[in-house]
Amino acid sequence: MSKSEDAGTIQAMLERLERFRLPRALAIKTRVDAGERLTEDDIEFLKRVLHDAEQARPLAERNPKYQPLVAQLVSLYSEITEKGLANEKGK
Repeated sequence: MSKSEDAGTIQAMLERLERFRLPRALAIKTRVDAGERLTEDDIEFLKRVLHDAEQARPLAERNPKYQPLVAQLVSLYSEITEKGLANEKGK
């Protein structure tokens, strides 16, 4: 993939992150931090996000300046799933 193709893909991904993924992830995090369980929709959303992250890994590897952002996002999704699992177990 060329640098211009990477740039277009990155722009589209950042827009999707800003408009859709991050607001929903933060809303889910707020709920699980308050002790709520993950819904089936939440779980499907997180599965899609993790799948997309795997697909984007080569892009981040070719564009190292985005690696810290990717790491922060992975951390956020990890926190959500860990807290959601703890809530499911009743802790």
